[in-house]
Amino acid sequence: MSMDSIVSLCKRRGFLFQSSEIYGGLQGFWDYGPLGVELKRNVKEAWWSDMVTAHDDMSTLAGAPSPYAMEGLDCTIIMHPQVWKCSGHYDLFHDFMVDCRETKKRYRHDQLNGRWVEAKGNKIFVTAPASDEEQGHMTKRALKFFNLRNKHIDDLKWEGESTCLTEMTSFEEVLGPDAKTLGTLTEPREFNLMFKTYVGALSGEEGAAYLRPETAQGIFVNFKNVLDSTRHRLPLGIAQIGKSFRNEITPRNFTFRSREFEQMEIEFFCHPDQSKDWYMYWRDRRLKWYHEMGIDSGNLIMREHSPKELAHYSIGTADIEYAFPFMAEGEYGELEGVSHRGDFDLRSHMEGKLDEKSNPLTLQLGDDGKPKWKGSGKDLNYRDDLTNDKYTPHVIEPSAGADRATLAFLCEAYTVDQQPDDKGKMQERIVMKLHPRLAPIKAAILPLVKKDGMPELSKEIYLDLKKHFNVFYDEKGAVGRRYRRSDEAGTPYCITVDGQTLEDKTVTIRERDTTEQSRIKIDECEQVIRDRINNG
Repeated sequence: MSMDSIVSLCKRRGFLFQSSEIYGGLQGFWDYGPLGVELKRNVKEAWWSDMVTAHDDMSTLAGAPSPYAMEGLDCTIIMHPQVWKCSGHYDLFHDFMVDCRETKKRYRHDQLNGRWVEAKGNKIFVTAPASDEEQGHMTKRALKFFNLRNKHIDDLKWEGESTCLTEMTSFEEVLGPDAKTLGTLTEPREFNLMFKTYVGALSGEEGAAYLRPETAQGIFVNFKNVLDSTRHRLPLGIAQIGKSFRNEITPRNFTFRSREFEQMEIEFFCHPDQSKDWYMYWRDRRLKWYHEMGIDSGNLIMREHSPKELAHYSIGTADIEYAFPFMAEGEYGELEGVSHRGDFDLRSHMEGKLDEKSNPLTLQLGDDGKPKWKGSGKDLNYRDDLTNDKYTPHVIEPSAGADRATLAFLCEAYTVDQQPDDKGKMQERIVMKLHPRLAPIKAAILPLVKKDGMPELSKEIYLDLKKHFNVFYDEKGAVGRRYRRSDEAGTPYCITVDGQTLEDKTVTIRERDTTEQSRIKIDECEQVIRDRINNG
């Protein structure tokens, strides 16, 4: 399976399109087509159902440390600028970038790899974007730089393994990924990832605001509102699904790294003494969910962050990672992060955040004379009405990307096998083996032929089932071709109306993955499909 095959299918069948494609596209932005929007909606609905609506049943099965409540929120994309100052995003939410003075291209500092190579008495450090094809790119760049042909490839003397550009202290001997001369890369500098905008008629700094880079902060600033309005006691989880925006320097790998994306986040508030147990619970619960939704355990790993990797707010973080096809052999890409955030967020929004780099003329000064972002001044502590214990809750954050999850399910589902065509000849079949809960179309209704009243009866079945599921009616072409079209769209069941249907009111139901067929009564179709979807 190649990523190119998946990308091609996504466009051809209407899962995903490049945004603004007729104008050449806009890098880092993607549009979901007719099948894609249904798939992504089903991913979000499955997450919301399992994590929020049905959390009591699911938590019992997953062994939660204690009963807990779950609620939902839908917060605004643009919030008060002080939110991002106190959260740390204003100062710390950045990547380091390098520019090439020759090609005018920009790269993320930590996404360029390179190797030392020697030829014709000269030694240089050749770079390429980090990928499983980076060595091939480096070889081509080295041959061109030394003016060598492919038959002279053995004249290149490579030293050491591929290393990240961040390990280099000087760029004088570095050949940029697209440069012809050495030393064209600039020194790395900070690049804030938040999109800036302006609120109201004023375009100056007094009207400056930011598109949210994450949905989490809306939950933190509404913690007390949710607590007071629902009268829940801790532990309490607050969930949100919504758009976020990050001005990525180099968006890449299809929808894996985009500038506009959708998150599915939970902020789980609990007693500090219980936070480690809840951290372990959510790690295991979220990993199990991906297995339940059809991702093979061999393609998923749980990776605990090293102390050097931890974000400024994190006590501990574990990433659920998936073996995306664009990753090198044996490597994985982040699918979801589960973080133990401690009390950083609530405390920051109560008290403000120290920041030595900020301009003290525009900020409040702390008792030590250092500048301090001014907090809300609101009391976001929690008082237990039974024990009278007052504390700042700790937070566990399972943060999933709806787009990355959708991409992972697409990659996992893509399968190629051999099936006989209408004449019995074996042909290659592309089938999207999506979990029935996630499949964009639940069933295709097919008349065997376009005569003898079969289309009319098929349309009656279609209209009846459409009240309950997203179903599709198809009468064009041989039935075998229609089966394969449905398989390619990920439709788990095909219901065929044939001559026998007219006699005994039964239809054939075909299962996508096994192609096995059985007969059921017309009036049983809805319940049979519902049971099969729920049972996976």
